[in-house]
Amino acid sequence: MWATGVALAAVVGLTGYLALSGGSDSGHEGTGAGGAKPGVSSSASATPAYQVPDDWTEPDRWAALPRGARTDKWGSEVDYPQTTNGAVAMLAAAQSTTVDEQKSTVDEHLRIYHSYIAAQDQSGAAAERVELGAVQTDKTLHRQMGVKPGSPLPSGAYVRTAVVGFKVIKDSTDEVSVWLLTRVVQKNGETAKEQVAFTRSVVAARWEHGDWKTSAEATVAAQRQVQGQPKPAGAAPGDEKFNRAGWTAIREAS
Repeated sequence: MWATGVALAAVVGLTGYLALSGGSDSGHEGTGAGGAKPGVSSSASATPAYQVPDDWTEPDRWAALPRGARTDKWGSEVDYPQTTNGAVAMLAAAQSTTVDEQKSTVDEHLRIYHSYIAAQDQSGAAAERVELGAVQTDKTLHRQMGVKPGSPLPSGAYVRTAVVGFKVIKDSTDEVSVWLLTRVVQKNGETAKEQVAFTRSVVAARWEHGDWKTSAEATVAAQRQVQGQPKPAGAAPGDEKFNRAGWTAIREAS
């Protein structure tokens, strides 16, 4: 079962805001979650209906991404090494969230905003747009799970996102752009069956003040670079299509 809607919003709410908020050139129209202004339309998308194959095909490419050197006051790992994999690790961390009875979409998106967004993209108005977009996603999620917005999610309910693959678009010592393949798992309660979706998105990082940060300007440039090109197949690791699409699978950091 491949979920869309809220599952997609859980991933692209903040990424979409970034992609749309940093570009001054608005030659292509789009509206990001959280009321982002028009700009280059977000490349993030959910995969179409898809059946995970029964036979496992070992990924051709694996990467053990580094961990951040410390945890910041928002509870996020930061201080990644100045390498391509260090940038990918930060970008993956910025799309890894858990929404459950204890943590809301607002909590997670504001955490990511404060921990991983470039300084030039942060402002009071920007934080407000991120928060408002997350509030709307939370409301939809609550309705989908059959509870009143503002109340706790049902016992055992969650939405978890984790990056499972990446494909480098362009890299240098101070800027890295990638396709990310993100798995979104939603469970509407203790006895509910998990719903799974995969999303693909283009994001970019810049090195600033000794760490990688997600950059709106670099993300817009990366989206323009891939515009008109076919998106890599949204196939799960273990699927032969994952290899054909050129994805690199991610090993759990030790």
